Amino acid sequence: MDNLKLLMIEDNKSVSEMMAMFFKKEDWHVEYAYDGLEALSKFKESPTSWDMITLDLNLPGMDGIQVNNEIRAISTTVPIIILTARDSESDQVLGLEMGADDYVVKPFSPITLIARIKALHRRAALTNNPVSVEQEDDDASFDVITDHFKLSTKTREAYLYDNIIKDLTPKEFDLLKTLSQKPRQVFSRDQLLQLVWHYEFYGDERTVDAHIKKLRQKIEKVGPQVIQTVWGVGYKFDDLEVKE
Repeated sequence: MDNLKLLMIEDNKSVSEMMAMFFKKEDWHVEYAYDGLEALSKFKESPTSWDMITLDLNLPGMDGIQVNNEIRAISTTVPIIILTARDSESDQVLGLEMGADDYVVKPFSPITLIARIKALHRRAALTNNPVSVEQEDDDASFDVITDHFKLSTKTREAYLYDNIIKDLTPKEFDLLKTLSQKPRQVFSRDQLLQLVWHYEFYGDERTVDAHIKKLRQKIEKVGPQVIQTVWGVGYKFDDLEVKE
């Protein structure tokens, strides 16, 4: 991870200066943008060269949600971690719904942000550089097989009715894997936070809802909905009772 190239979009220069010391220890190449328009310009210079983006939502020039939308219109795969104040839960959820992969609440520990970046980068690397499988139709290459669904952790791919579910983010893939490994078992939001994210989002269960919403949109492009809501409890994977 020595060559990680990160774009930090943050209008508070003291925060950027603080993080610069930690980034230097990791030997990462980091560029900084202090307003939304500058950030978008830097990203557009070389969209495919960035390994990670941290994005403050409260920006001058163009707010973070707009910047997120513009970046996602260009790249659906570059990992984005949004940085947001503790009292901006609606912005946190909106950011996730618009395609961000994770968020960190201000004020945050630099060590926490570094850990989140590393974890997300590992997942993105697996998604964007899947292991080759010579015979994709060989059931032995899939970790999850149900009546209408297959999922491979080797290729980080999922198929519904033999149609690939495209553009899954690392978190969306992990969420789908967790649910599909135990068909028809109901998972609470708290359980999914622990199993997929491996940490607590200050009890914000809407993080799960935001990712489920995006995941469902991608599933519906290839077949019936297999992620079912169990009202008052949580979610389950079920391709036996799919709704046309």
